Amino acid sequence: MSLSMWFIIGIIFLSALAGALEKPTRKKRRAKKKSSVKAKSSRSSNSKKITPIKKLNTSRSSKTCRPDEIILSSPLHEINGVEFERLLAMYFRDQGYVVHEVGVGGNDGGVDLVIIDKRGEKTAVQAKCYADHNTVNVQTVRELVAAKRNHDCILSLLVTTSDLTGPAKKEADIFKVEYWHGGVVEDKLKRWPKW
Repeated sequence: MSLSMWFIIGIIFLSALAGALEKPTRKKRRAKKKSSVKAKSSRSSNSKKITPIKKLNTSRSSKTCRPDEIILSSPLHEINGVEFERLLAMYFRDQGYVVHEVGVGGNDGGVDLVIIDKRGEKTAVQAKCYADHNTVNVQTVRELVAAKRNHDCILSLLVTTSDLTGPAKKEADIFKVEYWHGGVVEDKLKRWPKW
């Protein structure tokens, strides 16, 4: 064989080797993640004992929204994500904001509400209704920072029923994202006459 033929075979071999050693692509990572989630859920579904917390978590992930009267009379730990967004929309309207419900129930691209104050300043609001043991991660803060530009907002606010992780708090401070954790939310709602 000639030298050029060996050269071509070497390139093909190196390309194949590089492809085998390459980091998994996004689709492969998603497939791995989905399979691990399915495996976890099948393991947890095999257990016969269900605690009240698990029941609450399943209702929190629901995409349905009960009437406003029921949301206003329910404690925070009994409402789901869609209802939490609705509750915040009602709260901000009562505080004098014009409220646009952008991404109700998911598919929000990082912003659930856009609120406009009396001066016309727009704030992008991301609502996270989590159980106490779940915390908002840094990725959520980054998505909000990027998404506020898509809605021509000057300010950003992250409202959660739980708390933020340490890195998420640092990122929020760096990018000037105001955040309300569960205690702040409870306090604001207790002072709101409709709650």
